[in-house]
Amino acid sequence: MADLDTTVVAMPKVITFLSSLLQRVSELNDINDEIYPQRISVFHGLTRPNISVQSYLERIFKYANCSPSCFVVAYVYLDRFAQRQPSVLINSFNVHRLLITSVLVSAKFMDDIYYNNAYYAKVGGISTAEMNLLELDFLFGLGFQLNVTPNTFHTYCSYLQTEMLMSQSSPVELLESPLNLAASLKIHCCFSEDDQSAHQKQLAV
Repeated sequence: MADLDTTVVAMPKVITFLSSLLQRVSELNDINDEIYPQRISVFHGLTRPNISVQSYLERIFKYANCSPSCFVVAYVYLDRFAQRQPSVLINSFNVHRLLITSVLVSAKFMDDIYYNNAYYAKVGGISTAEMNLLELDFLFGLGFQLNVTPNTFHTYCSYLQTEMLMSQSSPVELLESPLNLAASLKIHCCFSEDDQSAHQKQLAV
């Protein structure tokens, strides 16, 4: 890792919410992969990273200096990617690369000022060439659908808030959540953007 600014900033709630969700989804899909092997993608590492999902997200937030809203939008992008690429499930081998890529794409779309790919590569602990490849693959995986409406944004905020309340829930309860798609034991951290029931709930991030 290159030397980066070490300014101390308060971690927004969205980091805790999102990391909790992705950690549980990754663990569930790790178990499912033993039964139903998943397709290996460019996001898969050879080994599980030693850093936790929360610590990795905190590192990204600390050094990337992107707005907290970027992390909600990054979650929207991860969900869209998971729905469009059902054979690539979020697990402990790919969640870190998917995170750094989704935040990079989100920052470019959301923020007026953002760091380049080389900087994000240093933050994420990968090479610039790999960062460029991951970004391109992610964009094609999304079908370049980057726009996020206010209603969609608040829907995902609401679900992250619900995730925090469910943080002590069992895996069975997670599977039964109406906002999670579970088909053939393939778990994604996603739900339909057309779910109007959650639009009225909001989370301060």
